[in-house]
Amino acid sequence: MTFTHRHLLGIEHLRQDEITTLLDLAEDYVTLNRATQKHGDALAGLTQVNMFFENSTRTQASFELAGKRLGADVMNMAMQASSITKGETLIDTAMTLNAMHPDLLVVRHPHSGAVDLLAQKVNCAVLNAGDGRHEHPTQALLDALTIRRAKGRLHRLSIAICGDIAHSRVARSNIILLGKMENRIRLIAPPTLMPAGIGEFGVEVYDDMAEGLKDVDVVMMLRLQRERMDGGFIPSSREYYHRYGLDAAKLAHAKPDAIVMHPGPMNRGVEIDGTLADDINRSVIQDQVEMGVAVRMAAMDLLARNQRALQGGVA
Repeated sequence: MTFTHRHLLGIEHLRQDEITTLLDLAEDYVTLNRATQKHGDALAGLTQVNMFFENSTRTQASFELAGKRLGADVMNMAMQASSITKGETLIDTAMTLNAMHPDLLVVRHPHSGAVDLLAQKVNCAVLNAGDGRHEHPTQALLDALTIRRAKGRLHRLSIAICGDIAHSRVARSNIILLGKMENRIRLIAPPTLMPAGIGEFGVEVYDDMAEGLKDVDVVMMLRLQRERMDGGFIPSSREYYHRYGLDAAKLAHAKPDAIVMHPGPMNRGVEIDGTLADDINRSVIQDQVEMGVAVRMAAMDLLARNQRALQGGVA
């Protein structure tokens, strides 16, 4: 299988064939997760440490479940209540971790680049579970798997990403991944939520939902990240929903078989109409959650194989 990386820090450094390798393996884990016996042994004897410096129920639970289903010893470190709050540096934390000899380290951090810094200082494989506004690679991969399963392919689709583009690492990772897989990407947001220089990413930029959603295959909504906003980015939630919230009328501009996505957690009635979010004929939001466990199993499996190969074991 073609996947030679020691860490998974972002989508940026993955080749098209490596993305396909990971998604193909994840398909196997979808099957395992739907079986009566859900356990494999790809991580048997290995220790997985989850370090979340930001809260994330969905991602942390998904990584924990993925590790346990593959036989790893999983430890969750509550970083909000840890020695970090007492002034310990990230480097000190890395040194402490090294002394514990983990094999897989899953990290979410509020600052861009922090996960990369940790990866340089520890002796194990590191997975980025989201760093600042930088990247969230496993979210983009699970979105890709969801799209591929729903549409039968992951190339030459027209995909709209709508909402808070400026503060979204999910948007950034998806733009990179979907671009690598030769899709047409449209970004739709008010100018205040569109990052400067985004046109350099080879995307089309719109500030009108009707225009931007015209004939797209996939509609990916984003959460308004109020915790990262320090000013008047939107006039009000009600006004935002009126102009940029996805409802049946706006979705009618997309293709009749367009799918609706959202990385969660959703603000119903702000980013998306609740009825539409629950529409089993259009929404694949619950599929995204299911694919998340399978993709994270695949990512940790591949990194563990490479780790064993580096240590002279059998890959």
